[in-house]
Amino acid sequence: MDAVAKSPVMLYTEQTPNPEALKYVTNRMLYRGIADFKEKETAAEWSPMAHSLMELPYVKGVYFNNNYVTITKEFNYEWTDIMLKLKEFVKEFVENGGLTVKEGFAEYMEKLTSESNAGQFSGENGEIARKVKDLIDTYVKPAVEMDGGNIEFKAFDNGRVYVTMQGSCSGCPSSTVTLKAGIEGMLKRMVPEVTEVVQEME
Repeated sequence: MDAVAKSPVMLYTEQTPNPEALKYVTNRMLYRGIADFKEKETAAEWSPMAHSLMELPYVKGVYFNNNYVTITKEFNYEWTDIMLKLKEFVKEFVENGGLTVKEGFAEYMEKLTSESNAGQFSGENGEIARKVKDLIDTYVKPAVEMDGGNIEFKAFDNGRVYVTMQGSCSGCPSSTVTLKAGIEGMLKRMVPEVTEVVQEME
């Protein structure tokens, strides 16, 4: 018998603004940083936990951030039918020491991002792009993370700011409002060159 008793895995759920997504918060570090899985192929390659979850017919997307996982369900299922099953699944997976995300995922994502952003921060628009990214990272990200989601700056082009939404914010009806009313308003005030914020679909 193992002399060191592990503390039990505590788990509770939190609503998100997206009716299709629920946040499962644990007392363990699931993944240090952000890992977003929308496709089974990427999950199969990089995340044993996301892959196992996505094998379930009612799971559409899995998003990790530090000590919580946001699960997005398929439209044709009700939370009342699957919420507890998912809670048990997550609890058991963590208790059994299952691997959440494989080593090297952050580097893999970094590489993808830097390839797509290579030209972003150069030239006359580069300074504006950097300013916009800093504002999003400083003011918008923390609030969005509270709701079980994430926002990533993608590009600045001709006054337009392109962003992608992840976790509970992906496909959430209220994220469009947040984007237009909140984020667009703030960026226009702080960076006069910004005319519009556009959500890119990944």
